Amino acid sequence: MYMYLPIAEVSVNIFIVFGMGGAVGILSGMFGVGGGFLMTPLLIFYGIPPIVAVATEANQIVASSISGAYAHWRRSAVDVKMATVLFLGGVIGSFVGIKLFVFLKNIGQIDLIISLSYVVLLGIIGTLTFIEGIRSIITQQSSSSKKVKRGKERPWIYSLPLRIRFNKSGLYISIIPPIVIGFFVGILASIMGVGGGFIMVPAMIYLLRMPTNVVIGTSLFQIIFVTSLVTVLHAYENQTVDIMLALILMSGGVVGAQIGAALGHKLKAEQLRFMLGILILIVCIKILTELVIEPQDLLIITDII
Repeated sequence: MYMYLPIAEVSVNIFIVFGMGGAVGILSGMFGVGGGFLMTPLLIFYGIPPIVAVATEANQIVASSISGAYAHWRRSAVDVKMATVLFLGGVIGSFVGIKLFVFLKNIGQIDLIISLSYVVLLGIIGTLTFIEGIRSIITQQSSSSKKVKRGKERPWIYSLPLRIRFNKSGLYISIIPPIVIGFFVGILASIMGVGGGFIMVPAMIYLLRMPTNVVIGTSLFQIIFVTSLVTVLHAYENQTVDIMLALILMSGGVVGAQIGAALGHKLKAEQLRFMLGILILIVCIKILTELVIEPQDLLIITDII
């Protein structure tokens, strides 16, 4: 069953798009990511124009994140205060990112920048997450002595000013690092159509030292508000949000997020990091392949005399 999308100006199979939304929703619930790092490339591969894929995916992330965050909320696994601080940085980053998106669009380089951004960021984050996941699994199997030693370390962020207490996470740290993380994620959400969870989750675990069971729910809770803002800004500045496409993706994402949240609580933190790293690297390799492989149909422009 096919449907014509007025903004994207293409016809899509409803069941395929619904399935993509459901699959990404499962990832959202399991890993605490909005899923945009996977869905946006999938939409582009499926034939959706990149600028429409970015803007519309931000809208879809809202629905899957609400569903996933609610599931974690019921398990008391959301640090609302930390999410609020992250959102403050996300607001500033979103406005900066939208202005940068409009600039790149006007000079005709937005499609290339979107693809290159995915290759660079996913390559770095995927590799680090994959390596850390393997290291955690090996450490857990061998001995727990290193974990005790690591818990006594005092990261540099504990010496920064403007510290407040985050009771849910058991932290007493400066608000500067969370604001910076939120700012960077806001820019990514605007330019790449992602929730930023694939960067936020590792940053919250390894930089802020938050408990993994709280990180996922907190990440999803914050993503709701940042991607909502980005959706509004894209609709106002670029008119590239395809509502029909977003509704299909939302339907699948809401269902998938509930399944993913249930699966996520059955897996160990080390296993989740390992699996997330693999997924990110697969998407990175796919995008890189699309950039470097010569297309089958080449457009040749010749002078007509």
